[in-house]
Amino acid sequence: MKPSIVLLNASERKYGCSSQLLHVAAEGVRDAQGKFEIVHLSDHTIKPCSGCASDVEKFCKYPCLIEDDDFNAIASKLIEAQGFVVATPVYWYAPNGVLKNFIDRLTSLENMIDHVGKSLLEGKVAGFIAAGSDSGVMMAISYMVVAFNSMGVHIVPWSMAYTHSQDPTEDVQAMMDAYNVGLLVTKIARILMKNEPVGYESNVDLERLKRKVERIKREFDGQRALRMNKFKLSQ
Repeated sequence: MKPSIVLLNASERKYGCSSQLLHVAAEGVRDAQGKFEIVHLSDHTIKPCSGCASDVEKFCKYPCLIEDDDFNAIASKLIEAQGFVVATPVYWYAPNGVLKNFIDRLTSLENMIDHVGKSLLEGKVAGFIAAGSDSGVMMAISYMVVAFNSMGVHIVPWSMAYTHSQDPTEDVQAMMDAYNVGLLVTKIARILMKNEPVGYESNVDLERLKRKVERIKREFDGQRALRMNKFKLSQ
């Protein structure tokens, strides 16, 4: 079975730099024997998150309660896929507005922990692409890495590609990186498809962990006292 990878383009300009690198990533997916679909957020309406979880946490669920836009349809593609690559232009050191709205709305998938015991993004594999003319590319990518990983997504090795160039074809490193983002997302997705799912374990014996920490604290009480005595003598 071929891994299914969603290539999510956040740019309003389908011909832009981030979009060009996303098409390079598609070649990596193809060469890793994956199948892909490119989704342009600019073709869709994504409304801002209304913050249901801030009223009552369980109000937030998938399908999202905001039904008069295209979010649920696109989110369903992520749920069905094994992985995805997200490409964005940099707007003031961050992903652009439509992508930020989309990520905020993905809380409805993550918050399914409260309804079915797991995030609907848990176990997915992701990589990221950003294009911008200043240092904001790494801030935008860092935000996406933290946000998606907090939703249970596996972030692959060499998970990022970025460029400052107005012509990505002149940025050899960006081209190589973008290709490998697509390649590695697909390869890691295939590995995970064949093995036991890796996810957050909520059924933990907290009392056992507390006993372990208390035992360690007792073992190191002597070292702590010695360190404090040295500190006092040095004053």
